[in-house]
Parts: sequence; C-alpha cells; structure tokens
Amino acid sequence: MNVIQAVKMYITKMTEESGPGMKVILMDKETTSIISMVYSQSEILQKEVYLFERIDNQSKWDNLKHMKCIVFLRPTSENIALLSRELRHPKYGVYFIYFSNVISKSDVKTLAECDEQEAVREVQEVFADYLAVDRHLFSFNITGCLHGRMWSQQHLQRCSQGLLALLLSLKRRAVVRYEAASEPCARLAERVRDLLRREAVLIDNNIPFNGDMPMPQLLIIDRRDDPVTPLLNQWTYQAMVHELLGISNNRVSLAHLPDVHKDFREVVLSSDQDEFYAKNLYSNFGEIGQTMKSLMEEFQRKAKSHQKVESIADMKNFVETYPLFKKMSGTVTKHVTVVGELSAAVARRSLLDVSELEQELACHADHARHLQRLKGLLSNESVSDHDAAKLVALYALRYEKHASNALTSLMDALKGRNCPEHLMKAVVNVLEYGGAHARQSDLFGLQDAAKITKRLFKVSSVVHWLHVIYYLT
Repeated sequence: MNVIQAVKMYITKMTEESGPGMKVILMDKETTSIISMVYSQSEILQKEVYLFERIDNQSKWDNLKHMKCIVFLRPTSENIALLSRELRHPKYGVYFIYFSNVISKSDVKTLAECDEQEAVREVQEVFADYLAVDRHLFSFNITGCLHGRMWSQQHLQRCSQGLLALLLSLKRRAVVRYEAASEPCARLAERVRDLLRREAVLIDNNIPFNGDMPMPQLLIIDRRDDPVTPLLNQWTYQAMVHELLGISNNRVSLAHLPDVHKDFREVVLSSDQDEFYAKNLYSNFGEIGQTMKSLMEEFQRKAKSHQKVESIADMKNFVETYPLFKKMSGTVTKHVTVVGELSAAVARRSLLDVSELEQELACHADHARHLQRLKGLLSNESVSDHDAAKLVALYALRYEKHASNALTSLMDALKGRNCPEHLMKAVVNVLEYGGAHARQSDLFGLQDAAKITKRLFKVSSVVHWLHVIYYLT
C-alpha cells in the first residue's frame, strides 16, 4: 500500500489518456498541492505538460486552441461553478476532466449544459484526494478539525471524503474501527461508513473482492488519550526538520539563514525524489552526522576523479557522469545546509538538556528532582519560550494529581520570563484537552522505561499506524 505510487498512477493516467501533443493542466489550490507532492515540474514537463494554470486565477492567455487541457479538480461547488464558466467560453481546444473524488450526477449535468461547443472529451473520477507525504503517510492539510470537542462540518466532510478516496486508490475494502468513548472518532467513523454504503456499487466495480485475504482495518483514534507525544522533541531526521525548520508540501524554507545560496533558500525534501532523504527519514540525529560524513567523502572522491580529464576516454566519461555528479553536488549541499541548521538550532535552544527532562517527565515520576530541573531550565535564557511552555505542559500532565503540584509557581515563572500569552494559555488548554478527566487510559501507568520499550517492540506495527492516523487528526 504505497500512497505515492497510487497518486502517481492517476496523474500518469491523465497525461496518457489525453494523447500526444502540448498540454495545459488546470488545477485548484488543493490539487496543485496533490500533484506537487509526487511530481517535480521537470517530471511533469516530460509528459508534454507545458503550462500550469489555477482555475481560480484569471488566465493571461485568451486563446490556446492548439493545446489540450487536463482539468484536475476537487468536486466542490465552487470548482463546478468556475469550470462551468470556463466551458462556456473555452480557451483550449479540448478538455479532459478529472475529479479527485465522487461527483454528483447533477454536477455532471450542469457541466454538460455549459459545454455548448462540445469541447469536453472525458469526464472521469480519479481518487487522488489526499497529499501523499511518504509511502505510508498522507495528509489532508487541515489545521484545527475541531471546534472544542465538536467537528467542523466542512472538515468532517473533507476527512470522510478523503478516506473514501484513500481506500479506492489503494483498492482496499476496510473494516472501520474507532475509539468508542470518543465522540469525534465516532462521528468520523459513522460518516465514512455512510459513504462506503452509499458508494457500494463504485467500490464493487473498483475493488475486487478477495475472500482469502483478511480485510485491513481503518483505525480512528483520538489524540486526546496521548497528549504527551506531541510535546516531546523528536530526534529523527524527518521529524526534526518538521519540528525545528518547518516543512510544508515537501518544501523547507531556509531563506532566514545568513549567507545561504539563492538556490537553497527553499529546498525540496521528498522521499520519492531524494534517495539520501528516503534512506535517512528515520535515522536519529547522531546517525545522520555519520551518514553525512560518508556522503561527503564519496562526493570528494568523485570530485577528484573529475579533475583528471587527460584523454578522450576521460572526456567521454566526464560528459556521461557529469549530470549524476551535478545532482550529487546539489544533494550534498542541500543536506549539509539542512543538517547544519538543525545542529545550530539544537545548540542555540539547549535542546539536549530540554529533551532529557522531557523524556524523564514522560517515563519516570520524581517530583522534587523534576521540579528543580524544570525551574533551572525556565531560568535559562537559551531555552525558547516555546520549549519552556512545552516543559510546563508536560509537568502539568505528569503531576496533575500530585499533592505538591507547583503548576501555579511554574506559570508565574513563565510570566516572569515574558512568555507570550498564547503559550501560557496553551499550557492550560493542554491540561483541559488531555488531562486525567479527559483521557480513557492511564497515560503514565507504565513507569519503567524498560517496560515501555518492551511494549513498543510488541506493537511496533500498531505504533506505525498510529502515526498515520495522528497525522490525519
């Protein structure tokens, strides 16, 4: 089950079915991101797509009848209205229309009525309605699904439609399971089941039934039962980039760095397009340093070999290998820059000390010692307000019921270091969201780190799926 390959398959289908010739691809904001996550612009150009347009932008081109238009949109009412306007006054020769999810018959009828010049050749449903982040990781790019404990109706619809598309694209019939005590989980599971029942014919036509294979499970769980994990600093490559630098649609901005080369003010980190990144996604920070050293040594060896161009054979070899050498040079520079900034952030923010206390708070109960160390870090100016607030939130969760709870004095310490108001409110909100009254499980029941490790090994496959679901919700 590879979500990147599933999305790529649909995009390849679009470009091939439109036949040879110059093409333009017409997208909306979301489908633009869906495509850019799995294909670079140079790869799309190889499929004879020479122009990229947004349907919500007024095109500067008036008449391009010599070009074929591949339309890839989400089937929203806004997009149907914009596409109807486009078809009334078509700028392109022919249109091949693909929707990223199920479209209603009434919307198809609306488009047909607007196509007075009969420019439309195809209208199809494909099911690339999610952002493929990694082979086993996807996102809907939604921030803040809930208002309090209630779903936003718009986001509930988006998540349920996206999960339907996921199952159809992977060609999997799934059993929907959810956390019974969680109202948001129950609502989402109910909505997904309704969609699966409503689209039973579509599912039967697209997903062959195999009684010999066990059905996969779509597991929907509530982050509320584990508010601790998001508060911990991460120490694997992909997670550190996400946490410390920020990554959006596979792009990392380094424009804030002094003296950064113009070609590396924004870098792309895609496991599908970057072999080094794919191999080191889950490598810890210490391993990354050793791997970078090996990569640098290999690059230096190849650089020296390119300096020796003394014969026709050397020249031929140089010409043949130069593109790979150039690509390797870019890879080395990109990752050296990223890892260098990660290292600088770790030192600048005293993250080794911060993370050590985080792990102790998560795994052990030692109130007096933890309180003393926490007060020391709160008085350390190199510790950021963000990290300070996270530490206090961890303390609040760990010692919520402790007789000597000192949360009030710690909040005063945050205020004394001029911590922003929104971060101080976040500490209170974390306790309200994931405190003992809200959780269904004993979050700190396993006190022994060795027991925790043993438990993680036993359920490693489950933990992997939890990460997928947590990313969604």
